[in-house]
Amino acid sequence: MKSTDKSKDGTARTALVICAIVLIAISLYLARSVFAPLAFALFILAIVWPLQEALERRMPKGLALFVTLAVTAVAVLIFASLIAWALSAIADWLLRNADRFQALYTQATSWLEERGIFVAGVLAERFDVGWLLRLFQDVAKRLNQLAGFAILALVFLMMALLEVDQIRQKLVDLDQPKLIRAASEVAAKFRRYMLVRTQLSLLTGLTIWIFALIAGLEPAAAWGLLGFALNYIPFIGPFVATLLPALFAIAQLDTWQAVILVFAGLTAIQFIIGNYLEPLAAGAALSISPLAVIFAVFFGTLLWGMPGALIGVPVMLAIMAICAEFPSSRWAAILLSGSPRDGEKKS
Repeated sequence: MKSTDKSKDGTARTALVICAIVLIAISLYLARSVFAPLAFALFILAIVWPLQEALERRMPKGLALFVTLAVTAVAVLIFASLIAWALSAIADWLLRNADRFQALYTQATSWLEERGIFVAGVLAERFDVGWLLRLFQDVAKRLNQLAGFAILALVFLMMALLEVDQIRQKLVDLDQPKLIRAASEVAAKFRRYMLVRTQLSLLTGLTIWIFALIAGLEPAAAWGLLGFALNYIPFIGPFVATLLPALFAIAQLDTWQAVILVFAGLTAIQFIIGNYLEPLAAGAALSISPLAVIFAVFFGTLLWGMPGALIGVPVMLAIMAICAEFPSSRWAAILLSGSPRDGEKKS
């Protein structure tokens, strides 16, 4: 009887945990206009806190806060401006060379019709030469909508910077060393993650730019910048940064062999950097299962859109760091880690 009761209790607890996770996910989705910028603000807080702390030792707290916020805002504006310039350069090239895509579309439909495949009518309803242009316009529109998101995130960041010391002191008063240790671990992982991701993004963008110049793919600088920016989104970003230049190569290059070579070259760049250099740069500190990375990116996108795709992996790293501090949840950190050895060290 006792074993049966324990089994029922375990099943009930599991059901309650699943229900709680589902309810939390629904709440995060429905209130994404608040939770998404808050999560982003906490992520940025972990990155910029060392700067704030160093400035507070040399100047008043208010002035240190102003300088930290100013530096953060400038960095975000520079990043957004680079993306906007790259998209506008690609859209401008598309406008000036729309006839190339129209000719390519005509050739493709004629080739298919010669083999008894009539797709012109079907494609005409869903695709025309302006489809790619509308795609870039839609992306630019979404980037403009992120302005409000950025302002709210900056407000949350300002309030969080003001209360870091107070929250840390409250945790000390409540005798919660595990939470303090987990918070420090999460912040360290966030900073390491952004350092590695930025280094690899710069390398990716520079390599794509040089490759595009050699291959004669225009506009080369824009493709390099787009590759740099998209590399911050695991899996989805590199895929888009490979597919888009390959599509433009079809209209720019003379032979299919050259197009295939461009696609193979871009794929090789992403594969080598993502599968060989990134694990070496990240090391065991950021060891996370590839399946967990894919889930984090797609689930974050489902919940919060583009901001969710950017912050999905850092949120997963935070969950792993917190779970690793408590014996009852350490199994989750072990399952999500990229190497069994990491879990063994924790246990």
